Amino acid sequence: MKFNKNLAPIKIAIFPLLKNKPKLVKKAKEIFNDLKERWMCEFDDNGNIGKRYRRQDEIGTPYCITVDFDTLEDDTVTVRDRDSMEQERIAVKDLKRFFDEKFNR
Repeated sequence: MKFNKNLAPIKIAIFPLLKNKPKLVKKAKEIFNDLKERWMCEFDDNGNIGKRYRRQDEIGTPYCITVDFDTLEDDTVTVRDRDSMEQERIAVKDLKRFFDEKFNR
């Protein structure tokens, strides 16, 4: 579904690349806990990454964040836009500002 980004029920989904890597899961949960205070977010570590993206696309989630091994090295994440399918690396410290701009806050 292509809900308007401001009308989508879930705004952001956060995924660790692999659920059996505790450092990835921990970092993803930290990001989830930080962002959920401002936006309706969902944490998902069930199934492969492609299936997680597909589930979020089906419910209209405009942005997905993937925490991967690079995140542990440089504290950046991959943010995927539902509509354009473009992905970009964003510093974790800049996520709130990034989403404020995207959701016109």
